[in-house]
Amino acid sequence: MASPSESWMQEFNEASKLGDEISAMISGKNSLPQPGPETQRQFSAVRRKATILRTKLDILKSLLSELPSKQPISAKEMNRRHEMLKNLSTKVNQMAAALNMFSAATRENLLGPDSKTDDIINRASGFDNQGLVGFQRQIMREQDEGLDKLEETVISTKHIALAVNEELTLHTRLLDDLDEHVDVTNSRLQRVQKNLAFLNKRTKGGCACWVFLVIAIVILIVVVWILIKYL
Repeated sequence: MASPSESWMQEFNEASKLGDEISAMISGKNSLPQPGPETQRQFSAVRRKATILRTKLDILKSLLSELPSKQPISAKEMNRRHEMLKNLSTKVNQMAAALNMFSAATRENLLGPDSKTDDIINRASGFDNQGLVGFQRQIMREQDEGLDKLEETVISTKHIALAVNEELTLHTRLLDDLDEHVDVTNSRLQRVQKNLAFLNKRTKGGCACWVFLVIAIVILIVVVWILIKYL
C-alpha cells in the first residue's frame, strides 16, 4: 500500500499531466480558431478540465498540510512540494487568464476585431500570482464592457424589429382595405354594366317603333295626297 507521501506525489503527477493537457488544448496550433460549434465544444471541454484541475489543486494543498501529521517528512521536502504546488497554481492562473481572453475574443467577433491565443498567453506569462489577479480583473472589466455593448446592440435590434413589425402590420391593414374597396368598386361596376345593357336593349326597341311610325305616317301622307290629286 502506498504511503501518504507517495499518494500525494501520484495525485500531483496526475494534476500536472492534466495541466499539460489543458495547456496543449488552449494553445492548439499557436492560433485561435475561427468561432463555431466545434470551437465552442472544445472551449467548454477546456473549461471543465480547468475546473477539475483547480479542485485537484485544492485537494493537494489540503493533503500537503496534513502530510506531516501522517508520516515524518523533512522541511526541505515540504518546501519543495510547496514550490511545486505554487508553480502549478501559477500555470493554472495563466491558463485561466487565457481562457478569459479567449471568451472575450469570441465576443469581439460580434463587435470588433479578433485576437490570437499566442498573444493571450504571452500577455499572461509575464505576471506573478498578484499580477494575474489584476490581469483577470481587467479582462472581466473588458468582458463587462463588451456585454454592455452587446446588450445595447440587442436592445436596438429589438426596437428596429418592433418598428418593422408595426410597419408591416400597417401595410397589411392598408392592403386589406384596398382589397375591400376593389371588391366594392367591382360590384358597382357590374351593376352599372347591367343597367347599361338593359338601357341599350330598351333604346334599340324604341328606335324600331319610331321608324315604323314614321314610315306609316309617310305612307299615309302619300295615300292622302294621291287621293286628293286624282279625286
